[in-house]
Amino acid sequence: MFIRIDKASEEPLYLQIRAQIIAAMAREVIMPGDSLPSVRSLASELGVNLHTVNKAYAVLRDEGYLVMRGRSGAVIVDPADEMSPRQVEEASQQMEEALHSLALAHRARGGTAEEFKAAVDKAVAQAYGKDM
Repeated sequence: MFIRIDKASEEPLYLQIRAQIIAAMAREVIMPGDSLPSVRSLASELGVNLHTVNKAYAVLRDEGYLVMRGRSGAVIVDPADEMSPRQVEEASQQMEEALHSLALAHRARGGTAEEFKAAVDKAVAQAYGKDM
């Protein structure tokens, strides 16, 4: 399975699961139309409470990354098919707010704009790799 969690991390487990699924989507390890493991089976595989996985799936559903299809379970969606223009705008705004928050935190620790831009460029290169 492509999901690895760190039980010693301060980051909540459900957010780690969420982040791992989004990263797998970005790397095309999982594709639109793919089904995720059932809540029960993923919880068992990761050694976590099934409510933890259920919460991660619910957050991903609410963010538009997957849909819940009864007995078929959680299915990865094609954002182009599922997101309305309003949702696209909201997602863009959330990304900008997150970047702004990170920039402020970096500046508060004495970092420069150039250092922050270099870190962003590095992250973009890591995320998009071959696409750049």
